[in-house]
Amino acid sequence: MIQRFIELGEGYSDIYELIEIAKSNRHRLSGLFAFHTMKDGKALTSFVVVLHPTDPGDFQPLYICREGIPHPSVKITKRYELFVDLAKQLNQEIIHLDVKPSNFFADLQLYYQHLIGIMRMNRFIPPLQ
Repeated sequence: MIQRFIELGEGYSDIYELIEIAKSNRHRLSGLFAFHTMKDGKALTSFVVVLHPTDPGDFQPLYICREGIPHPSVKITKRYELFVDLAKQLNQEIIHLDVKPSNFFADLQLYYQHLIGIMRMNRFIPPLQ
């Protein structure tokens, strides 16, 4: 199985694409996530939509709007409310995780590997077989 993050942006106008991906793939929806972090002294959130793997192909996409939304404890934004509304519409719980910021890692791919490891360890996504 291949599990890969697909970055859409930082959650400004691309949040609408993330929401559309979840709605149009509700039959494949595996989970909704909010990754919270401190980056450059700012409390930020990334939204993630995880789909079940394709069949055939065994590719599991994890769509992300990375570190562009203020943490909801600092400021509730319309973008955050849209993601909460999405979860309600799709009858899903948002899974909240505190993670290291992407700039903690030397390379963005290492950051994504770290997140995949956390998600596998917590059994939010399946391990490699």
